Amino acid sequence: MPIDETFPENLKPIGKIHNSDGQFHFMWGPGKLKEASKNEDVQNAYKARGEEITPLGVSGTMVAVDWDSCVADGACIEACPVQVFQWYRTEKDIPAKDVVGQTFEGTGSSVKNERKDFTDKADPIREHDCVWCMACVSVCPPQAIKVDQGNQEAHEKAAGTFQKIDGGTNPHAHH
Repeated sequence: MPIDETFPENLKPIGKIHNSDGQFHFMWGPGKLKEASKNEDVQNAYKARGEEITPLGVSGTMVAVDWDSCVADGACIEACPVQVFQWYRTEKDIPAKDVVGQTFEGTGSSVKNERKDFTDKADPIREHDCVWCMACVSVCPPQAIKVDQGNQEAHEKAAGTFQKIDGGTNPHAHH
């Protein structure tokens, strides 16, 4: 089951993943067990760590990765021309369920095969650098990624920074 196309309507922000530059992205939930929980590589990696596979949710809003679908393939990381993603565990080796509220420097690896193991997740730590090329979306095997500039509004509403643009009186405003 690919990422829910309408996740901002169907899920709620359950917290933020911070970037040390002051930016942040939301984690949307509740999550539910999907592809990752059924993937043998993922199951074995969790077992090896003695961690449980739990529902996680969707990391990011304009660049959204469904962590319950993400099987740590890394195609997105390799395809991205502007390094939006990092393997979060290569910066902070903590369980995925514990990343909400954490601050990351963005120093994790952006190399496909440098994941810690298959419990790792591609995190859109530099979501705000996205150039909307959609490369990550087209290469993700479980279709765990949605890129939608239109979701900026959902991000801003959740962040409390949303401002309605001049009520449509300006003929040059883009809607």
